[in-house]
Amino acid sequence: MPELPEVETTLRGILPLVVGRRIAVMHMYDHRLRWSVPRWLPKRVAGRTVDALERRSKYLLFRLSTDTLLVHFGMTGSLRAFAKPPPRQPHDHVDIVLDSGVTLRYHDPRRFGAMVWVPGPAEAHPLLASLGPEPFDPACNAEYLWRESRRRKAAIKLALMDNHLVVGIGNIYANESLFRAGIRPTTPAYRISRVRWARLVDAFRATLSDAIQKGGSTLRDYVDSRGEPGYFQLDYGVYDRAGLPCRQCGTAIREIRQGGRATYYCPSCQR
Repeated sequence: MPELPEVETTLRGILPLVVGRRIAVMHMYDHRLRWSVPRWLPKRVAGRTVDALERRSKYLLFRLSTDTLLVHFGMTGSLRAFAKPPPRQPHDHVDIVLDSGVTLRYHDPRRFGAMVWVPGPAEAHPLLASLGPEPFDPACNAEYLWRESRRRKAAIKLALMDNHLVVGIGNIYANESLFRAGIRPTTPAYRISRVRWARLVDAFRATLSDAIQKGGSTLRDYVDSRGEPGYFQLDYGVYDRAGLPCRQCGTAIREIRQGGRATYYCPSCQR
């Protein structure tokens, strides 16, 4: 599933191509995404100028004057930019053609992604209104996370993945951040001290930054706006390495299940 680094990588790739450009036409080939895309959407966006392109959690926000087009990649979505788009392939569901001739093509084999039209302030939309702070926001610091986790009995890994606490830290990057911080993923969140939260904040910021620099992770479907895979998976410390030796101490990496998701950790390095 594309997580924050993959969405941020896509944003950085297409931002210089779209900001200030007018949408000439939108071609909707399949309305059946996570939520059915309104059939009137192509007419609504045609002729509108993209004033800004932003990311909030795992959403891309195309700012069109006072309105916003929210795009989410779901589990298998990607948004590629083409100067001359090739023939459509299966699972190419949407083309957004700009006045420059550039085409943004949305591809999504499982169709769990979304395109949502939001008239007026997008921040008030239910998909965004209850989100926690961004992981790079200075307000998302050890004091805030310590205070908000005092009554959380859930495991720290599940707390990290809770978008009400902090957004954008999905399964892969929660595993990797906890490994870097030396914290066992099963530890109850309320037992994490201020000092350990400070270490974890540094760890998840460094992990996400490293992943963004390497174009995110490609485990199966994800490609960036140029069609290139990410390479952060080559640097995983624990994720998907069950039974392999820890890169720090040599102990075999263990795998358990938490919240229906795979968790990987080193029993020696993470306490």
